[in-house]
Amino acid sequence: MNRREFLAAAAAAPFALRAPGRPGRVALVTCDAESRLAVVDLHTLRIVGSIPTLGDPRAVERIGVVALVCHTAEGALSIVDRTRVRHVVRGLVEPRYAAAHPDGMHAFVTDSGRSSVAIVDTRRGTIVDRVRLPGWARHLTISHDGSRVWAGLGSASEHVAVVSTAPLRHVDTLTPGFLAHDVGLAPDGRLWVTSGSAGLLAVGERTRRADRAPQHVTFGNGRVFVTSGDSGTLHVQAHDGRVLSSAAAPIGSYNVQFAANRVITPSLLHGTLAVFDALGRPLKTLSVAASCHDACVL
Repeated sequence: MNRREFLAAAAAAPFALRAPGRPGRVALVTCDAESRLAVVDLHTLRIVGSIPTLGDPRAVERIGVVALVCHTAEGALSIVDRTRVRHVVRGLVEPRYAAAHPDGMHAFVTDSGRSSVAIVDTRRGTIVDRVRLPGWARHLTISHDGSRVWAGLGSASEHVAVVSTAPLRHVDTLTPGFLAHDVGLAPDGRLWVTSGSAGLLAVGERTRRADRAPQHVTFGNGRVFVTSGDSGTLHVQAHDGRVLSSAAAPIGSYNVQFAANRVITPSLLHGTLAVFDALGRPLKTLSVAASCHDACVL
């Protein structure tokens, strides 16, 4: 798909539906130092497979029926299903994180080596377009209709870039009042921004206290789940930021995702995958590898 075809598809994005939940979902866990993804059955909570990849698999994100893996040191992406690599995409310098377009086919990928965001067609394994940003682009989130992307401009940055997706262009810059790390758009439309340097996070226009930085955020089941890898915590919060409950997670559990009524957070330090239910109650912690940077549900 070329840039013109993407613009036409983006216009129809509000009417596109995500794939419905289904039984037998698995977690794909990046094994950073082992050039593979571990496959974890989220029903039995057991490791059931392994997918060989390029070196340095770090971030992974579900895009429709596949997942996109960022190989930061390799300057490449892998498009994978549950058993194999379908495509390898080159042409990036340091790909970091991805966000799925609602059409289930396209992904927005931050490339900190080029200070940019790129659009990737996961069906064809091609880069459709890219835009330069004024910083070291890392974590990002996307609006519910796919029309806008927010990208943090570093691991602890003064600013968050706002990007229009059709056409792809940098349209604004937000300043949360602290050094930003992760960003996430809640179902109610409020932007959550976590800190890369302090125990703070922003919920819309309000700033709240949080555990040690950096924190990461995901949404599901009417709740917000916030991890602090340095504190070893998972907080379950209301959409206004109130903490509803808390649970322990292995130290180094930074990135976090919710899907299929599971919250999953891998540990960069211990190489574990901690699995929680939809209320944030711990189910099991699995030993997966020496180091696990990220995980997604497929």
